[in-house]
Amino acid sequence: MKKLFFLLFFVGLCVAFVFLLASPRKSLLLSAMPAPAVPELTDGLRQPNAEVFAKKVAEAAAYSSKRGLNGEVAILIDLSLHSGSSRFFVVRLADGSVRLKGLVTHGSGKRGLLPGERKYSNEEGSLLSSLGKYKTGVSYNGQFGLAYKLHGLEVSNSQAYRRFIVLHAHECVPDAETDELICQSWGCPTVSPDFLRQLQQVIDGSTKPLLLWIYDSGLQ
Repeated sequence: MKKLFFLLFFVGLCVAFVFLLASPRKSLLLSAMPAPAVPELTDGLRQPNAEVFAKKVAEAAAYSSKRGLNGEVAILIDLSLHSGSSRFFVVRLADGSVRLKGLVTHGSGKRGLLPGERKYSNEEGSLLSSLGKYKTGVSYNGQFGLAYKLHGLEVSNSQAYRRFIVLHAHECVPDAETDELICQSWGCPTVSPDFLRQLQQVIDGSTKPLLLWIYDSGLQ
């Protein structure tokens, strides 16, 4: 009889323990526990800030006039934007209207950048983009076909020519915008082959070098 009593008592304890584990109170306690800290990784806005963009156009117009560059059009590249969105803009300096726009890569660094991560460098071997104003140079046929040499005009991109930072195309860059992240380069502003053919008409049709300005509006 005693054995039966202790057996029933033990079974009762087990049932009570299982009930406590499955009770709403226990679930509430678990849900109240803090989750592990995970950084939020986003890849930037899909459209440039209109006010910042207008200021960049005005500054580009003044700079181009002062430096003897093409005073009608310039190229603005905002690397803070989502890499799957258009962030390469050919703009009319007179009114800020966009003549052409397309996708463009940013530099990967030696290990590749995570979504939302942006790093810049002027050092040889960094494989990162260099921010600053450039002027377009001569065209040539290189490893990826048609390419344009770029001359850095500021301290932040003074090593661009030595680093072989050029404007060229690669098949990995899509023609159309995408929700996905696009490929990364070794520091060159790389566009799609079709977009480069459109840019060729603008660059080759100019009697003066164009201003090409790479910036990150998130750092303003």
